[in-house]
Amino acid sequence: MTTGFVFPFRVDATGTIRPDDDEDAELRGKIVQVLFTAPGERVNQPAFGCGLGNLVFDPNNEILAAAVEFTAGQALSRWLGEELVVIDVGVRAVEETLTVELVYFRRRDRARRALRIQYS
Repeated sequence: MTTGFVFPFRVDATGTIRPDDDEDAELRGKIVQVLFTAPGERVNQPAFGCGLGNLVFDPNNEILAAAVEFTAGQALSRWLGEELVVIDVGVRAVEETLTVELVYFRRRDRARRALRIQYS
């Protein structure tokens, strides 16, 4: 079993950063970080991220959904490819909400997982 940091950091009563034993929560946190970090935001990793947060003022339509589907799948495969395999990325644009549905499996135990993120 691996342990790692999750975002946001958890600090215990002694002031030390507490690792998380929940591997699903840790991986979900990494997925969210990849999706919402804008390329260029990290100085030492300028290509890191997908940049969903940058799309907040773009028109929410099928074209945006298709672009997000492609870029999210590529970014997750590139930056988390050692930990997961992306099976499917589905994106729906309904009114002001963009819904990203990700189906993946963890490489460590081949457990299939799904994650839904709604962004408006």
